[in-house]
Amino acid sequence: MRRIHVIGIGAGDPEHLTLQAVRSMREADVFFVLDKGEAKSDLTDLRREMLRTHVPEGTYRVVEARDPERDRTAGGAAYSPAVDDWRSARADIYERLITDELGEAETGAFLVWGDPALYDSTIGILDEVLARGRVEFGYDVVPGVSSVSALVARHRTGLNRVARPVQITTGRRLAEGFPEGVDDVVVMLDARQAFRGLAEEDVHIYWGAYIGTPDEILVSGPIAETAPRIEELRSEARERKGWIMDTYLLRRRPKED
Repeated sequence: MRRIHVIGIGAGDPEHLTLQAVRSMREADVFFVLDKGEAKSDLTDLRREMLRTHVPEGTYRVVEARDPERDRTAGGAAYSPAVDDWRSARADIYERLITDELGEAETGAFLVWGDPALYDSTIGILDEVLARGRVEFGYDVVPGVSSVSALVARHRTGLNRVARPVQITTGRRLAEGFPEGVDDVVVMLDARQAFRGLAEEDVHIYWGAYIGTPDEILVSGPIAETAPRIEELRSEARERKGWIMDTYLLRRRPKED
C-alpha cells in the first residue's frame, strides 16, 4: 500500500528539523510541494535546501503543484464555507498527486511548516481524500517545532504561568474580545492585527514574525507602548517580502481572586 509521511519541519530555522523528521525524509520516494507563488518562493526554497542537506541525491523526486487560491475577503458567516471550499480544492490536488505520482509500493511525504497538528490543514485534507475512497494509502505524522514554541523560546519566556491555563486562538477570535478565564493567550493567523483593540488593557505582548529565519523580527513590551511599533514593522516587512507570518503571546495581569 502507498504510504505518506506528514513531516513537521519547524518554524523556519533549518536546525528545527528533528532526527525523526530526517529519518522519515530519507524513507520517502516522492516529496509533494505546493507552490504558493513567487512572493512565497522562499518557503519552497527552504524545503528544497533541507532535502539537499539531509537526503542523498538521486534517491527521491519532487513533484510540485500550484496551491489553490483562497477567498480571503470572505467574512462572517461566509468564512467557514470559503475555507471548506479551499480545503476541498486542495484535496482534489492531493488525490491527483497521490494517484498519479506515487507508485503503489512507494512512500510520499509532505513537508509541513511548523507542526502538522497546529493550525495546519494537511491531516484533515488527507482524511478527506481517504474518505472519498478513490485511492488507498496509510499515513503517519511527525511532529515539528511550532512557531508557538519557537516564539516563546526566542523571547526567553514560558508559554504558561504556574497553575494557570493558556489558550491558542486566532486573530479573528481575538477581535471578539480577550478570552474569558485565561490570562495567557497565543494568537495566530492575525491578518488584521487584532491586538490593537487591547491597547487600553494591562497586557504584555511577545510578538515575532518570520521566526527562525534570517528575516526574524521580535518585539515585546506593554501593548500600549509596543503596538504602534509592531504595526510599523509588520507593514514594512509585508511590503518588502510580499507576505508575513507572525505569532504572538498576550500576557495579562491576573485579576485578584
